[in-house]
Amino acid sequence: MTTSPTTPAVPEIRKGLAGVVVDYTAVSKVNPETNSLLYRGYPVQELAANCRFEQVAWLLWHGELPSAAELAAFEQQERSLRALSPVVKRVIDELPLSAHPMDVLRTAVSVIGALDPAASESSPEANLDKSVRLFAQLPAIVAYDQRRRRGQHIVEPRLDLGYSENFLFMVFGAVPDEVTVKAFDVSMILYAEHSFNASTFTARVVTSTLSDLYSAVVAGIGALKGPLHGGANEAVMHLFDEIGSADAVDAWLAQALVEKRKIMGFGHRVYKDGDSRVPTMKAALDTLLAQADRDDLAALYDALELAMNEAKSIKPNLDYPSGPAYHLMGFDTLTFTPLFVAARVTGWTAHIMEQLASNSLIRPLSLYNGPDERHL
Repeated sequence: MTTSPTTPAVPEIRKGLAGVVVDYTAVSKVNPETNSLLYRGYPVQELAANCRFEQVAWLLWHGELPSAAELAAFEQQERSLRALSPVVKRVIDELPLSAHPMDVLRTAVSVIGALDPAASESSPEANLDKSVRLFAQLPAIVAYDQRRRRGQHIVEPRLDLGYSENFLFMVFGAVPDEVTVKAFDVSMILYAEHSFNASTFTARVVTSTLSDLYSAVVAGIGALKGPLHGGANEAVMHLFDEIGSADAVDAWLAQALVEKRKIMGFGHRVYKDGDSRVPTMKAALDTLLAQADRDDLAALYDALELAMNEAKSIKPNLDYPSGPAYHLMGFDTLTFTPLFVAARVTGWTAHIMEQLASNSLIRPLSLYNGPDERHL
């Protein structure tokens, strides 16, 4: 604030709430000393190397990694909830194929919430049950929508498969190879949580009004749809399609910078020395590139990364390697952001439960700059 003996204090406006600390959280943080993203204290790269997504989901919700017995019980519960209600399927079928998959996902979650007789119950136990239900059913929604767009028959979930194997099975109709399963599982872990990002904060704002968990998740989906947040992984593949090849990168980037275009997949508000998740996801991408023998895509990826670093000293964020990774797995580009939702619902729901445990209505102030008082 700035003051003088004759003028009132003028509040400092921080656009986008940049640098504003609004609350405590024990869910995750970025350790500035190691530049590592920590989930409940664990570096995410260590979790990606040593855990499955089911274990990480449990960690985010409970604060500790599960024991063998806890994991077995959780897996049994999650697998029992995978199948979609016929009502949810009918609603999805009624939506036009022109609707963005994020619109389909948002609508389906609303229907799941409307069908839940315990939707308004907000005890920790009730909200944990809702969290597990969404964790289990979001893959079926994503798979259902991609297959209907392709005119393919719907594949029902299998109870004998782990989360990532079943997810890919429902999308592609076959159990995928280990390289693809591991790369997909890594991506889910890396996307699961990232502190008070735009969609998580949106979910916490809705929760602070004492609205239900489903409403908060739907709001989070709406925030994540934007290209400045979750939609960036889609935008990366659109960039690659537009550029075409590694040889065209320099000329394309020079023109894009002249036009002051935002290059999606680069830069991050939190990380100042590069997104700590990128090396882990890039290693997973490399396994997919080698398996698919896609030297052309690898060359394009490397060329744009190098050109951006030389021109702007800006490094990639997680969306940059995840976009081509999902492409190589066989996902349609429009499905990339729904995959982000399927992962981030774990972080959102962890934050929703944390918000309710020590709730205060989130209601910031604004500084009015319109016309002075006037009368008709």
